Amino acid sequence: MKKIILSILFLASAVSCVKEKSEDRLVEDPDKNEYLIAQNALKINKDRNTIRERFSAPDGYEWVEEKAESFGYFIEHFKLKPYGSQILKYDGTPISTQHLHEAIFDIDTGNKDLQQCADAIIRMRAEYLYKMKKFDEIKFHFTSGDLVTWNDYKNGIRAFVSGNSVNFRKTADFDDSYQNFRNYLDLIFNYAGTISLHKETQPVTQNSDLTTGDILITPGSPGHVVFIAGVCKNKEGKKLFLLGEGFTPAQSIHVLSNPFNLNTSPWYELDINAPETKTARYIFTPTNFRAF
Repeated sequence: MKKIILSILFLASAVSCVKEKSEDRLVEDPDKNEYLIAQNALKINKDRNTIRERFSAPDGYEWVEEKAESFGYFIEHFKLKPYGSQILKYDGTPISTQHLHEAIFDIDTGNKDLQQCADAIIRMRAEYLYKMKKFDEIKFHFTSGDLVTWNDYKNGIRAFVSGNSVNFRKTADFDDSYQNFRNYLDLIFNYAGTISLHKETQPVTQNSDLTTGDILITPGSPGHVVFIAGVCKNKEGKKLFLLGEGFTPAQSIHVLSNPFNLNTSPWYELDINAPETKTARYIFTPTNFRAF
């Protein structure tokens, strides 16, 4: 449970991410030995520390180029931790399953159980907008529907929950420091989730439109979300995709391996028309792709 429930209004936020080992849509761990045998089927440049440089496209495929100032470019060129780094929980301890990822984003998780699944892509999106100085676009809804903007927060406006309502009052001085930005994000993580993120994004209706930064989401209590972290394409136009995620409890944002196709892992085939989409740790039913 990632947050203190102040009101029944926020119950959905409190359980917005899938619970580890307790949800029907969790994927049973694949055989670790099979994974170890085939993990080098596709070349991974283990000495490189961005997604774009670490992961080669499979034979017959080429990376799809992203515009230099796009969200997709930001994700694909975000610094990674050294190859082999473990997924760590918010308290610094490793999670039990360490064979289903191929990269760790070099970004903090915080020291509270807040930055879970929806929060991981919210964090990446917010960091991108912050870096690009698009401060007017840094705004997210609580699950209650209340909009909380970075511009308001840095100007000292704070959210106060009372029963089933949220009120906003100015109680702090102006502070546009990065630390205050992180404080803002922790507030968002506390009261946002898959339900609010689903409402803030638009449906993707064609496979050809899927791009880095889009999300695959099951909104609910609990729900889950992964994000596209890279795209490659062959001459016939068929695409393969890398997937990133956060998880519960709050832990390192990571790139998933593909235990269902070890010859192309960590690349996935994705189809917006599939009745379900199975990822390394979760089954999305139905398949639901959306974009910012």
